[in-house]
Amino acid sequence: MASIGSILFSLALITFGLLVGYFFRNWLPLGIKQTEADITILRRRLQSAALLYVNPVAFGGAIWVLNINDIRIIALPFLGAFAIILGGFLAYLAARLNKLSRRQTGVFVICGSFTNIGSIGSLITFILLGEMAVALMPFYKLFETFIYYGIGFPFAKSMSGDVVGYEYSSSQLLSIFGDKFVIVSIASMGAGLMLNFMGVARPNFYATLNSILIPLGTLLLLISIGLAMHFGEMRGYLSEALIISIIKFIAVPISVYILGLLLGLGEIDGGLPLKVSIVLSSMPVAFTAMVPPTLYDLDIHLANTAWFVTTILLVIVVPALWLIL
Repeated sequence: MASIGSILFSLALITFGLLVGYFFRNWLPLGIKQTEADITILRRRLQSAALLYVNPVAFGGAIWVLNINDIRIIALPFLGAFAIILGGFLAYLAARLNKLSRRQTGVFVICGSFTNIGSIGSLITFILLGEMAVALMPFYKLFETFIYYGIGFPFAKSMSGDVVGYEYSSSQLLSIFGDKFVIVSIASMGAGLMLNFMGVARPNFYATLNSILIPLGTLLLLISIGLAMHFGEMRGYLSEALIISIIKFIAVPISVYILGLLLGLGEIDGGLPLKVSIVLSSMPVAFTAMVPPTLYDLDIHLANTAWFVTTILLVIVVPALWLIL
């Protein structure tokens, strides 16, 4: 179980990563001049370093020694998909009850659905539950990309009259399988599973290596997020952000907990898969939720506010998860 010190470390790392990116973008040192294109290139390099090199080594190595003897573990990807879809569905109902406009409804659903599982979720899981818990994360988020681009983006586009930008088609959805980030992620899972099934002993140093790689991967992704942070008119959207927070931090985790219990995940490895599901389903709005409002001329200020408020609330959510678990 995590200590107070490790929890404070995780919150400090999240804050540090976001601030480094934000201040680098807005107050560049030594008068260095960089264009938006330069910043975009830097963001992509940081993301590529984390997603193509650091995270695959860390997650693949964790899966290598994961206990996967219980067949019920196969329910984990479906529980992750349930959490993502439920968040969007509840946000849609809330938007209708609050009579939000179509542009705001599109953002509301995206923010309720898209969850920061990868960067913040992996770090909090590691801090609260350890390396073996991190090994379960790729399984939990297995369907995440397909739900985002197969359901989330098309829905967001349907809420806008703008016809320029992302066009949904089955061929584009299938092209996800050709994305290098998806390929590397699946390959690292496959390598870890193969070594696991073959009974190959993992080197003793790997646990120490992962204690470095997991926070490092998170830090690189958070800096890239900080480089893209924009703050608009937030004051007028606080009530909407509060509703999103209730959905993401209360309604979805409780539902995941109940369904996870019914699926028997609480009986596997001391309940570790269930605990991982609770943590990952309690994460804030993903920064990916900023993309559809930008593409389809939706309410970007609402998206910014929901992301910012739910991320700030981690100072309450993480200690609460620690006490609950």
